[in-house]
Amino acid sequence: VTGGGGFIGSHLVRQLQENGDIVRVLELPDVPLPENVEVVRGSICDSYAVHKAFKGVQRVYHLAANPNLWTKNKSDFNLVNFEGTRTIFAEVAKHDVEVVVYTSTESILTGNTRWNRLVDATVERTLNEMPGPYCRSKFLAEQVALKAAESGLPVVIVAPTLPVGPGDRLNTPPTRMILDFLNAKTPAYLDCGFNMADVRDIAQGHILAAEHGRLGERYILGNENLTLGELLRWIEEITGLDMPKWRINYWFALLVGAISER
Repeated sequence: VTGGGGFIGSHLVRQLQENGDIVRVLELPDVPLPENVEVVRGSICDSYAVHKAFKGVQRVYHLAANPNLWTKNKSDFNLVNFEGTRTIFAEVAKHDVEVVVYTSTESILTGNTRWNRLVDATVERTLNEMPGPYCRSKFLAEQVALKAAESGLPVVIVAPTLPVGPGDRLNTPPTRMILDFLNAKTPAYLDCGFNMADVRDIAQGHILAAEHGRLGERYILGNENLTLGELLRWIEEITGLDMPKWRINYWFALLVGAISER
């Protein structure tokens, strides 16, 4: 499991262990990991570390990525998400593995389309439709996985929506958003649409994809669609805390974002 110390990855590792599997994790130094796993410390961009991690494995779950929506150096997304994935599949080609589950993202399926336009796992997008450097890097990485499948490697692709649940050590964007609302750090909201799913269900979806997925196909791991306004009403009902009632205009939010970015 690459990225076995991450939000989804740590849950996947535990579930694999509960199934009786011996798990090896490729993870960066100093990242806490679940107990009783074999550990190879290093980056997915380091071909030596990847080669060491892949010796004798039957299944590969490639989750490691930069999941943030923003970084000061935009090239970081390409370095990890795209180039790292190229390194992974170059090594996979040297081994006789049963299956490789590549973790893509649902955000590249929607692209720049309006929220009210439904998509499914068969949708095809172009690089020009990707909103921002994170999505572009994940789109390019998925293309690497698809080409590997076309060349005959046993690849299955999963596209999780926004994961929420326990154990988000680094506060990924969905968790951070909810915490900001709970701690009254966000006085208003932009009523966007999205899809959330329990991180434990997403981890289980990876295992099901490895066991039952058709090679070369993509599977969305999600739950139901909702708006941010609906989510805030749920949080208000659960916690008894007053959630923001002021809804920001889209163009105002876009302007503030552009100024903040500059």
